Amino acid sequence: MSTATAEAPTALPPIKRRNAELVLVAVAIAITMAGIAVAGLNLNGRIPSAMWTVGLTFGVLAIAAHVAMRFFAPYADPLILPCTLFLNGIGVAMIWRLDAIGAEDIERAGAGSQLVFSGVGIVCCFLIIIFLKDPRVLQRYTYISGLSALILLLLPAIPGLGVSVYGARLWIGIGPFTVQPSEFAKIALVIFLASYLMNKRQVLAIVGKPVKIGRFKIIDLPRGRDLAPILVGWVLAIGVLVLLRDLGTSLLLFGTFLAMLYVATQRSSWVTIGLAMFMGGASLAYLLFWHVKARVNIWMNAFDEAVYNEVGGSQQLVQGLVGMGYGGLFGTGIGGGEAHNIFAADSDFILASLGEELGLTGLLTVLMVLFLLVERGMRVALASTIPFNKLLTSGIAFVLAYQVFIVLGGLTRVIPLTGSTTPFMASGGSALMASWIMMGILLRISDLARRPAPQAIQDEGATQVIRR
Repeated sequence: MSTATAEAPTALPPIKRRNAELVLVAVAIAITMAGIAVAGLNLNGRIPSAMWTVGLTFGVLAIAAHVAMRFFAPYADPLILPCTLFLNGIGVAMIWRLDAIGAEDIERAGAGSQLVFSGVGIVCCFLIIIFLKDPRVLQRYTYISGLSALILLLLPAIPGLGVSVYGARLWIGIGPFTVQPSEFAKIALVIFLASYLMNKRQVLAIVGKPVKIGRFKIIDLPRGRDLAPILVGWVLAIGVLVLLRDLGTSLLLFGTFLAMLYVATQRSSWVTIGLAMFMGGASLAYLLFWHVKARVNIWMNAFDEAVYNEVGGSQQLVQGLVGMGYGGLFGTGIGGGEAHNIFAADSDFILASLGEELGLTGLLTVLMVLFLLVERGMRVALASTIPFNKLLTSGIAFVLAYQVFIVLGGLTRVIPLTGSTTPFMASGGSALMASWIMMGILLRISDLARRPAPQAIQDEGATQVIRR
């Protein structure tokens, strides 16, 4: 009897499945148009013309993306593009609904801007698919990617260039526009980590000194000389927390770093050490910096009357919680609630807006699609036979997962509210374009992982003599 253990299959079938993708893309378009139609009926009692203008414009972008897939990435995962378009479309429909209410005291991007950013993001996605034939070329730019990530993160801290919004210094002003460089910094950071860990994974996986209690081993500590990468990542995360006053980006960067480090080394001790370091640094920041202490106070005492009424207090968080509670199981319907009164209803709190008007059922549907996208990213990472592609894809999947956790965790008071954006749904060009760029990398690697293996030349044996 064989003693070999059975392993779960990781190879993906070399099947194109573009027709299945087309059906799902059509469903995403229909849901987007239906969302705008329902919002118009609830707001004005009639189907708005935007169902055709906004809906069909989005539909043209979606169909164009699908057609491009047939030519440039025919073997890519058939679920990634439809899931992305579904999320993008729901975001467009919700932003149109919030913009249509005509609230003059709140600045909103509007569905028109969101459509433009969606189009630019889709173009960036397919430029990557077309020109990035082999993602391994990114390994040549290990330290350039790392330096780029560092510069992008620090740009908002430069006096005269950075713009502070709602207490966080995350944007830079370029003429009449604002750009959030940290959204692009996370892509450069994932590329840097994938390349660096690809080269150093064997060294980092070496076990140092085991820590035991009696005969029981608690943890394997790494060698002292190998702690430099995690120390650099910790300093970067705490620096972002202190300089930019942004716990969300700090948690996202360090969490992605730890996850990719674990994927590269398969050592849980790195995660344990990293979490202990981050908690220690965050606790120290809480004691030293007032803005960190204020965020924690809002988190712990959101319903306290004094905290609720103070400037920059918990009013925004409580509004989101009440809105989600008011939505109940099935919601009020898009346009049938008071989501437009929620602070930053189309950006940081768009999940709260969806929770009120789509209810728990609709919000869970959106979350299922988000995590299905993460699962497909992980599936591509497992199927990829190239270590760098595996690390890069898993890093992108971790970024998406952490973003959703940070946003939803803040809204539901699992963690302090941070002000991060929901991928593909929140209003704003920087986050949307950065998300589409990550999808371009994911689709390219997916196409490479699913392509059929080249036919090996069979050995014909001895030379045959052919008689006439």
